[in-house]
Amino acid sequence: MKALIQKIILLLASFLLILPLSAKEMAPDQLVKSTVDEVITILKQDDGIKKGNKDRVLDLIETKILPHFNFTRMTRLAMGKNWSKAEPQQQKVLVSEFQTLLVRTYSNALTNYRDEVIEVAPLTPQSDAKSTTVKTRVIQGRGREPVPIEYSMEKTDKGWKVYDVIVAGVSLVTNYRSSFNSEIRKTGVDGLIATLSKKNKSLEGQ
Repeated sequence: MKALIQKIILLLASFLLILPLSAKEMAPDQLVKSTVDEVITILKQDDGIKKGNKDRVLDLIETKILPHFNFTRMTRLAMGKNWSKAEPQQQKVLVSEFQTLLVRTYSNALTNYRDEVIEVAPLTPQSDAKSTTVKTRVIQGRGREPVPIEYSMEKTDKGWKVYDVIVAGVSLVTNYRSSFNSEIRKTGVDGLIATLSKKNKSLEGQ
C-alpha cells in the first residue's frame, strides 16, 4: 500500500511539472508570446473567424485578450488630469465605454488577419520589476516594413497587465487623450460619455 501511495504522489508531481504556467505566474514576455500564439492558432483554425464572423472575433478578444489588460488604468491615463473631475460612477461608465470602443475598433485587425507573423523579443529577467515594456514586431511580408508594437505592462496581484500599447511609436492612450480633453472642454465628462456611447453604437452595426 505504501508503495502504491508513493507511485500516486510521484505521478501527481510529474503531472504538475508539465502543466503550463498560469497567466498569474508568467513573465511578461512569456505572457505576450503565449497569448499571441494561442490567438493566432485560433485565427487560423476557426472557420467562423475566417469567414468574418464578428461575434466569434469578439468572443476571442473577450476570452483570450481582455483578461490581460488593465482598462481602468488605460482609461485613467487617457483621461489625464480630467480623471479626477469625474465622479466614481462616471469613471466606471468611462472605463466600460472605452473598453468597448477599443474592442470594437481593433476587432477589425483580427478579422483582417492574413497570416502575419508576430515576433516577441525576450526580456532580461528582473524579479523585482513592477513595470516593463514587451517589444514585438508584426512581419507583414511582400516587401512591407515590419510594424513595431510595444506593450507597456505592470505587475499586479493578478499577474502582468497591459496598460498601454505603442504602435509604430504612437501611444494608444496618448492618442486618445487629446480627443478626450477636447471633448471634455466642450461638453464636460457627461459629454465625453455620450460621445463614446454614440461611437460604440455606430461600430456595433459594422
